[in-house]
Formats: sequence, structure tokens, C-alpha cells
Amino acid sequence: MITMLATPGRNQLRICALVAAFATSAGAFAAQTPAPRIQSEISSSAMSTLKGSLHPQAQPQFDAGRMPSNTRLNGMTIVFNRSAAQQADLQGLLKAQQDPNSPLYHQWLTPQQFAARFGMNQADLDSVEQWLQQQGFSIDSVARSRTFIRFSGTVGEAELAFQTQMHYYNVQGAKHFAPATALSIPTAMAPTVAAITNLSDFRPRAQYIPRKGLKPAFTSGQTGNDFFAPGDIWTAYDMKPLVNGGSNGLGQTIVVAGQSYISVSDIENFQNAAGLTVKDPTLVLVPNSGDGTTTSAGDEGESDLDLEWSGAMAPGATIDFVYSGNNPSYSVFDAITYAVDSNLGNIITVSYGLCETELTPSEETSFEAILSQGATQGQTVIAASGDEGSTACFQSPTTTNPTLAIQEALAVNYPASSQYVTGVGGTEITAANDANSNSTYWDTETSGTDIVNSVKQYIPEVAWNDEAYLISQSAPGLSASGGGVSSLFTQPSWQSSYFTATGETNPASSHRLVPDVAFYSSPSFAGYLYCTSDQSDWGQGQTGSCGSGFRASSSDETLSVAGGTSFAAPIFAGMLADLNQKAGFNTGQGNINSKLYSLASNSSTYAAAFHDVTSGNNFCAAGTSYCSSSSGSTSKYAAGTGYDLVTGLGSVDLDALATAWTSNSSTKVGTTVSMSASNTAPALNASDTFTVTVTADSGSTAPTGTVTVIVDGGTPVTGIALTASGSSSVATYQTAFTTTGGHGIVAQYVPSGNFTASSGAITVTVPGSSSGKGTIAFTPAPTNVTVSQGSSANSTITIQPAGGYTGTVYLTFDTSNDTALANLCYEFTDTLSDGDGSVSVTGTAAVTTQLTFDTNAADCATGAVIKGGGHAMHRLTSVKAAKNTPPTAPGRAPMGVALAGLLLAGFLGRYARKFRAVAGVIALLAVGLAISACGGGSSSGGGGGGTPSNPPKGTYTITLTGTDSTTSSITASTQFTLTID
Repeated sequence: MITMLATPGRNQLRICALVAAFATSAGAFAAQTPAPRIQSEISSSAMSTLKGSLHPQAQPQFDAGRMPSNTRLNGMTIVFNRSAAQQADLQGLLKAQQDPNSPLYHQWLTPQQFAARFGMNQADLDSVEQWLQQQGFSIDSVARSRTFIRFSGTVGEAELAFQTQMHYYNVQGAKHFAPATALSIPTAMAPTVAAITNLSDFRPRAQYIPRKGLKPAFTSGQTGNDFFAPGDIWTAYDMKPLVNGGSNGLGQTIVVAGQSYISVSDIENFQNAAGLTVKDPTLVLVPNSGDGTTTSAGDEGESDLDLEWSGAMAPGATIDFVYSGNNPSYSVFDAITYAVDSNLGNIITVSYGLCETELTPSEETSFEAILSQGATQGQTVIAASGDEGSTACFQSPTTTNPTLAIQEALAVNYPASSQYVTGVGGTEITAANDANSNSTYWDTETSGTDIVNSVKQYIPEVAWNDEAYLISQSAPGLSASGGGVSSLFTQPSWQSSYFTATGETNPASSHRLVPDVAFYSSPSFAGYLYCTSDQSDWGQGQTGSCGSGFRASSSDETLSVAGGTSFAAPIFAGMLADLNQKAGFNTGQGNINSKLYSLASNSSTYAAAFHDVTSGNNFCAAGTSYCSSSSGSTSKYAAGTGYDLVTGLGSVDLDALATAWTSNSSTKVGTTVSMSASNTAPALNASDTFTVTVTADSGSTAPTGTVTVIVDGGTPVTGIALTASGSSSVATYQTAFTTTGGHGIVAQYVPSGNFTASSGAITVTVPGSSSGKGTIAFTPAPTNVTVSQGSSANSTITIQPAGGYTGTVYLTFDTSNDTALANLCYEFTDTLSDGDGSVSVTGTAAVTTQLTFDTNAADCATGAVIKGGGHAMHRLTSVKAAKNTPPTAPGRAPMGVALAGLLLAGFLGRYARKFRAVAGVIALLAVGLAISACGGGSSSGGGGGGTPSNPPKGTYTITLTGTDSTTSSITASTQFTLTID
């Protein structure tokens, strides 16, 4: 068995994580520990194929050649599955958490508690980490839930490690990359691995349809034409009694998941144009996902409308925009994963999807695991069902990948088809009800002035399908509510129970049906107003968006209008935030589908709280280029009484639905966490102070408890004290960043007393200068190093710019045996005077620096020894273990004493009922001692305060990588040897 080198600092972190899980677990005296599942040494000499790891669009006929072996791949992820026992336990817990008669009803887990029950054994994680490092990879982070490991390396390292080749593919006019063959992994760990993700750049697709260059308007002062603004939806779906009555989402956090940066000014312009109070979203960049200030055409517009309309439906809610940067391997799925693993938000809305056949089996397994974790934590996930009607795989009549036969087959989108997600489809109003003379539903313009909110009452809905209309406008294409039968997932009990209770015909009794609910989605009848700087959404000649109200500018009267289930999903997310506040669900409701279907199965409740959409369909009616037949006879579902495969249960009357919804009996007070930074653009290695403010959602009592901070998904820093400040409580945390780019900081409030937990986040960007062009190279290669054991020696590194490159190069290195070299000390002689390898390159001249290796472990035992370069020495393991380790605090209790107390408490509590009271007292004392022992530790690397051992003799391969501080694609790698004799 391969094991990691045991150091007091690393072991103490593990014990502290155990203590944290123990201290917060309800009804248990001893933290659970998953059983080890890797039973033999992890070795590349015995490999097994990872089934389902080949991407369906990586087909030989589209092969565009092999990727360069030195291309950097950041954020690769190995995702672990659950054991059969863990999976059965999880399903039982999920059921109990939604059963009002269970003592576990709405008792949500934290990520640490999830890890203790459903994650990997720590020793197994250590073994996998060590194997990855032996392959040359660097470890980016380990999930708090202990369910995945993120790592980075080169294409060449990935090809060798997973016995594949990385190739480019030309698909639909774009260049993508992916493995050319199925991946292989060591047989010893194969039973525990669900997937290896982020080895390709095929991304989910946005689900909205822009209408470009429109100049008519919302009950326009020019034409009388109608479009939806936020106030219209408040009226149509009976939201005003809640929103105007104070149930506007206060205390709720909605996470909008995206894959592009946005301009906050677009959100502010929308709020001003709609007559809403300006309230900015919090931007949270997924750590290590690339540049967080780069926009992506199509994705920027999608994120704009998601943020605008979710916030408009719940103006009191906190909106967190969790998004991936410009690293092409990352996507909106990584944003959802980060939100779940960080426990950010009690509602997550996503307007992206992939048809089920585009999802590899390994991806499906791994992402289902993330969504189920979110459900156990009380997070409700809402997803758009799609805009392609019953043929979710359709992309273009001119593409051959996937084939036209696959594109025209019946299919639904994921993640809307997941049993852990509420899928939202589309409806529309009829052309007659959208006419400018229809005063029944719309206010009529009389004074030559636009009326922003002009809907007078609920406008009856039909299933959304604009395809026949588009043909009449000589603009054929798919434009209809996504819906149908899942080919991947069995029918959940809450769906089958509905059909049993109502007596309706179950369309496919063994499969999950999509969608669950539906709302106005048509871009044509009537279309939604939004604001965006995404010029791919603009019409010809359009000069801007929302520069003057909803119009482009005072001289350009163009509107930004779109439709699609991308609007329906965030609208329902905002509705749910309002409902949660009114019903008192301060910590969320998890998967709400069982409640939705239960209410709908009651005929009187259904009549009052739902709008049953009984006419229309999502037939494919766009013509033979899009449909398998001109009549659409093989590609269709029709709306009907009760549930149907186009609009689900229909739309809702929110006030009536909130009245029917069972309120939470808990009297605990909800809280909101906000964060600020002393510097949102701190310099490299400069200390930055973060202020965490916890505010009660009602009353004037300041919340009590502590705060946990997680930086870039790393090791949580727990037990940070709160200080009362008026009706709020405040905590501060300081750290510095060793790399440029965006960094995500999450703060979680751990309550005491009568308060509920909550989370907040912030992103800061460490600036780096770059020309954004050119290349770098190591010419000549760094000099090989031979050093006597216990001594030090230098390797000279020369960085050669080319093609006009100017910028900051960040140097990192990996070794061929991190375990043996755990106590190797090193420093860079760099140009930024921090010893961490940041080198400034200007003009065309080569820059030379040095990397010093010190094989006397005592020299870096405390990090205080200063060598000739003028910097503190770094130990290899202490740097790789964590980027932000809390400082050592004096007066800590012995960890062994604390752990022994926990073990004794667990023993007494488990085996003798009469000892449980005693066990509780012992546990509390032990937790106090353990908390005293936690929070920091020595980085000496020595055992028990003794002298650490020097790195052993031998020859090791050093892989040096230089990457531009802001443009990750500008990178180069080289190798040299370190010989210790």
C-alpha cells in the first residue's frame, strides 16, 4: 500500500476536520469514518479501462491532430463513487429529510458531515493523491465532501497516466479537444472512481433565444406592442401579495451558475429600467478556473438574463453568481459543483443543458453524485428543460456530429432530467392575447409614453411552440418547450405516486418525465426584456443595451428581447425564494419535487395553486431539415389535463401555492452572511483582510457563534470568533495569495443559540501584467543539480520570450517522488522578491533566475532560515499541502488528549445507554480541548518535535513549468535532474 509521509501538521489537520464533523453532527458522539475501499497498492503496472469515459463527439472522422505534449491542463478532476452501503444510506437519508414525520425532516448536512458519512476514507484519498503526484501532477484541491480531487499537469503527463492520447477535433466549425480513446486507471483504485473530468472542452449549451434588433416595445409609446418586464410577471403569476407583503426573498441566497464573466452595470441598468432597487450580485469565480474577467459570447448574455430575472422575482434575496473562468476545461457544471461543495446558496438555478446522449456515463454518475449531495444539504436545484421541443439533441441541420438521426430523435436535456432537480419548461400566450388592441390583459398606451409594467391579470397559457410562426416569418428553427421521457433515469416515487393518486395515465411509468413545471418562455409571444453587453445578442446596427431605460440609447430605440426556458428557470428560482421566506424555510428545502407533486395530486389544491396548461404541443414543426418527418408525427408530445410532457404540472399562482405549502415550525432566526475585502486587487503575497458580517434576518439580536473560512476550496479555517456590532456580528480573516488571478473566499456562519447557518462569498483578483501574446521558452534547459546530502546547490533557469511577449511568468515545479522529497527545501531567486518564482519579463531579452535546493531538512523546519537569496526557504510538502494555512497559536491543548476524549465518549455513548449522559460531558470537554489544539500547527515536518529527516540519496526528475500570470495558455515546461549523493 502506498501511503503519504506522516507529518504532525498534516495529521493535525485531519484530526481537526474530524473534530469539526464531530462537533456539528446532530445526535452522535463520535464522527463516522468511511471504511477503506482501496485494498492494494496503487500502481500503473496494473490498469483497467474506465468505462464510459470516451466523449461521444470525439469521433475519428473529426480528428484534427494530437495536442502538444507540453500543453497545460488545469483543473482535471478525479471523481469518486460511493460504496453500495453509502448509496443505500444516502437514499434513505434523502427520503427521511423530506418526510415531515421523520426526526430527520429538513435536518440538512454540512459538507463536512457529508464527507464523514458519504465521502472517501482519508487514507484512500492520500493514496490517490500520492499516485497522482508520482505521475507528475500537482494537487489543486480536495473536495470538502471528500468526493473528488482536482489536479493539474501537462497533456503528456495525462496521456501517460491514463494511457490515452489527447487530440483536437473540429466540430460544428469550432476546435475542441478530448481524449481519443477511453481512459485507463490503476486497477487498485478502479472500483472507487466514477469519472475523470475536465479533460475535454465540450460545454453545456445556454437555453435562450435572442430576438435581435427589436424596436417595438412593452406596451410601446410607438407601436403598442407588448413585452414582459418584471412587474408583468409579478401580476401574471400572483406574486404581488408576497413581494409587496415583505416576502421578497430576504434571507435566501440564490446561486446563478454560469460560465462567463459579466458586467455588473448590465444588472444595474436592468434594475433601474424595471423600477427595482439596485442590488449587485456577488461574483464568485470557481478557483483555478482561469481568468475571471473574460467574457464569452452567448454565455455572457445567458448569465445576464439569469441574474436579472432571478433577482427581479426576489428583490430581497442575495444573488451569488458562481461562474467558471476562461479555462476551456471548466464549465457551468464546475460552477454548480463548487456551489454544492462550498454549500453556497439554498437555491441554485442553471439555464444550461446537454441532451442525455451527449453526456458520457461517467459524467452522468459523477454529476448525479454532486446533485444528490446538494439535496442532503438543503439546496434546491432548478434547471431549464430546453428550447428544442421534444428533440433536445438538435443543434444544426448542417452538422454531422452528432448525426442528423441522433439530433432528430426524441430526447430530453440534463440536468433537468435528474431526479434531484426541478426541471422547468415553457409556455406562451396566444397571438390573440398578445395583440396591441387586447385591453383585457394589457394596459393600452394613450399618451405616447412607454408603459413598463402593463399586464393587468393572469394571461392564459398554451404550450410554447413557435415553430410554425417562425416558418411564416421565413425564419425556420426549433423554438418550443423541452420535454419528454428520460433515457437515463428511472421514474422517482414522487412522480409515480402522483399518477396513482390522480388516476392519470402515466406516459412512461418506468422513466423520469420532464419537465415538472413551466412558465412563459416564448421569444415571440410576448418575449422578455433584458440588458446585456453581449454583442452576439445584438441586432445589426444596434449601438448598446439599456442605455436609456430598456432602450439602447436616447437615439437608438432598439430593445434587447429574448425567450426560452432560460427565463422560466430563474423566474421560478426567485419565486421559490419568496415562498421559502414566507414559509420560514431559512435553510432551504432541498429537493422540492415531492412537495410539488404531492400538492398537485390534491384536486382542490391543484385548481387553486396551479395553472393547468391543456392545449398546444412541442411537436417538431420546423420542416424536414429539423424534423424526422414534415408532420412531426414522430417527434411530439401534446399538452393535456393534469401532468403532460410539455408543461409538466403547469405554471403556478404563487400566493395560492405559498398558502398551500406547509410552513416550517422552527422558530430559529435566519441569517445572512456578507463579505468585504480590504483590497479586492491585492498584490502578490501581500496580506489582505476579509471582513465577514453576519446579520439576523429579523429582530435586533446579533447572531452568536463562529465563522469558517475556505480559500480557493482548500482546508477550512474553523472557529473564527464573531464580535457583536449592533444587530450584526463581525469576524475578520487575513491571508495572502501566492498566485495571480482570481481567488474565491467562502465564509460559513456556524451558529449557536436560536440562529440558522448561512454562507457568503467574495472573489478577489491578484493582478498580473501580460501582453497577452507571444510565447515563452526555457532556453537552454535548466542546469542539472548534484548536491551532497545535507547541503544546497542551484539550478540556473533562463526564460526566453518571443513574439513580443511581456509579462510576469509564474514558475512552479513538480518532482518524480514527492514522498521521498517531502523535506526538500527550496527557494527561487526571482524578480518580485518573494522567493516563490514570479519573474518579470520585459522586451525580447532573456531573463535568468535560480532555483536553490537545500537538502538539509532542518533549514526549513520553521520556514525562518534565510539563505543567500534573501528569502525564507519553503518545504516541498508544506507548500503542496495547502496554500493558506492558519498561523500557529500559542497555548494549544495536546491533540492526543482531545482525541482520546472523543474516542472514550464515542465508546461510552455507543455501548451503554446509562453512560450516554457522561459521554456527552466527556465529548464536550474533548471538543473544547480539540478546538484548542486546532487552528494552527507547526510546519516543521519533524516527528514529535525531533529533527526531521533529510531527503534520501538518489536521482529525481524535476518538471519545471512557467505560466503567464494572466494568460494561462502562454506556458512552457521543461525537465532537469536533481541528484542527491
